[in-house]
Amino acid sequence: MSILGVSSTKIEGVFTGLIEEVGRVLWIRMSDRGTQLQLTAPKLAPQTAVGDSIAVNGCCLTVSTHRDEQITFDVLEETLERTNLKQLRRDGPVNLERALTAGAPMGGHFVQGHIDCSARVISFERTKEDYRLELDLPADFAHYAAYKGSVAINGISLTIAELLGKSFAVWIIPHTKRHTNIDKIAAGDLVNIEFDILAKYVERMLARDTP
Repeated sequence: MSILGVSSTKIEGVFTGLIEEVGRVLWIRMSDRGTQLQLTAPKLAPQTAVGDSIAVNGCCLTVSTHRDEQITFDVLEETLERTNLKQLRRDGPVNLERALTAGAPMGGHFVQGHIDCSARVISFERTKEDYRLELDLPADFAHYAAYKGSVAINGISLTIAELLGKSFAVWIIPHTKRHTNIDKIAAGDLVNIEFDILAKYVERMLARDTP
């Protein structure tokens, strides 16, 4: 992501859904500090400091240590339960994005890095030059999905193209497929979903005003 303006202040915990690098898993394991995840990210690691927020498959994690091309994160148990991070394996690809920097262009949509749920891939098929990705739509979160609404899938800012009752579909352009871990996705895989924050604010306001 190119940076515009003179400020380098990070807006912690806010992302755009534009993937900067596909990193690789070195290991994920339990330690005396809990669960830790270490990645290799040749592009982002040299620009990273301890305490920085990075979205890993769309999940906001905080850098605990880094060295050369390696970045390590502490991962909460609740995060593992809610996301596909628990299924990561050595050398697996992960989408990475640094927290939004003041003055940076807003090319996607506001993404918090707070995963709502994980969902299974139903199908991923090529149609002419583009790709159609259909996912399960968990009933508890279906009310957040809107036709032409924004959604982050593994941290990628996408638009809902179809609502199909118990599933939804998005369209993927070739550039996005090549430069994210969507390139390796298949039916049955688990992906992280974050629905648009605007829907959650509307839900909260309506609940407050309902007797």
